[in-house]
Amino acid sequence: MSLSMRDYLAHLEQQGELFRVTKEVDPKFELGYLIKETKGTKAIYYEKVKGYNIPAVGGLTGNRGKFAECLGVPTQGLIPKILKAIANPIPHRSVGSGPVQEKVITSGIDLPRMFPIPTFHQKDSGAFITAGVLIVQDKNYHRYFTSIRRLQVNGGNNVSILIESSGLNEMYHTLEIQNEPLEVAIILGVHPIITLASQLNSQQFGLDKMDVAGALAGEPYEMVRCKTVNLEVPANAEIVLEGKMIPHKRRTEGPFGELAGYYGPATEQPFVELSAVTHRTNPIFQVNFPSSYEHILPNGIMREASLFLHIRHLVPSVKAVHLTTAGGCRFHAVVAIEKKEEGDGKSAILAALASNKDVKQVIVVNEDVNIFDPHDVEWAVATRFQADEDVVIVPGAKGSGLEPTHTLKGVTAKMGIDATYPLKDKDKFERTYIPGSENMRLENYF
Repeated sequence: MSLSMRDYLAHLEQQGELFRVTKEVDPKFELGYLIKETKGTKAIYYEKVKGYNIPAVGGLTGNRGKFAECLGVPTQGLIPKILKAIANPIPHRSVGSGPVQEKVITSGIDLPRMFPIPTFHQKDSGAFITAGVLIVQDKNYHRYFTSIRRLQVNGGNNVSILIESSGLNEMYHTLEIQNEPLEVAIILGVHPIITLASQLNSQQFGLDKMDVAGALAGEPYEMVRCKTVNLEVPANAEIVLEGKMIPHKRRTEGPFGELAGYYGPATEQPFVELSAVTHRTNPIFQVNFPSSYEHILPNGIMREASLFLHIRHLVPSVKAVHLTTAGGCRFHAVVAIEKKEEGDGKSAILAALASNKDVKQVIVVNEDVNIFDPHDVEWAVATRFQADEDVVIVPGAKGSGLEPTHTLKGVTAKMGIDATYPLKDKDKFERTYIPGSENMRLENYF
């Protein structure tokens, strides 16, 4: 596969995994409905969007197995591959031109007229761009900072931006004190590897995420200089919106149906005035349905990499970690360890709960449990856990603003469940096994 979304779509189609919708769909509610119903796990290509001659695509980043395939590893190899890429980034390569600048528009920019931007929920404040990878430059360290931000389309060339991350907030407010705007580029239509890399915690690792993307891809990403701002963007993207976040000005942004499946409130947020739109000839508009797997999974996988490292400092025998999709890929964690000493389970719990304010509940199991199988995890809790001995509760802890009970209380209670068996009774917990069953398949018999 090449490093563009377009070639990734061709790869999916060749495998029979690109679902084409030939019926015309309305960008208001209808387009998002199909992604929500498939939980963002199926790649959907909308050939006809009402009012536009531009196709749309969604559901590209909601399948863990497809991410593993992109990186050329089995599913259980995802986290080791990411950690290797973090340790060995490949610098991106600047090029003079790229397909994303085949068309350049610097006047008469009207986003609602140009692109099929969806409205997702009944009480959303309007149409939102949700799949845009935001690129800014960290002036202190001369590296690019990428993230995915929701963008409320206000009309014309104006979009409001929710800047919740501390790094982006600091960059914007530092320039705002100097009465200077923050230059931004918003990229739509990228390979899933770029989406995944954009979710790395750059403050923790101090890396340019595009260089991590290169290491994940196994070759440098080609970047082209923007037309109106001093930034570089992936040369093979579909669409780029160039502009500046204006200092000392705010607009009402929201409400908006967010990650946990509830509406986030309306707040006053900065906005971007666009100075240019560049795109491929016949571009494809990328959509990301909020709260679906395609929204939460890329962030969750990168959080798992951080979680793994955090636990390993305290419990070196940690084998695997999983942030569940039902828990928004951030609230609920499952951890597998090779238990070597009594207390390892509770140590892993404490490390996990302290790893990130968002982690609210953690279950620790032995390495023989498949942490990606909810049935297997519940089985471990049912057969290896005693509530009077194996629960850890931390009251009044800092929590996530996206979790509504935290918002109401100001703090959150955190809980850990140690579902590992006692080492002295290890023989009593040997799982039953059918020899040769790993090579047997039901479809061969029925």
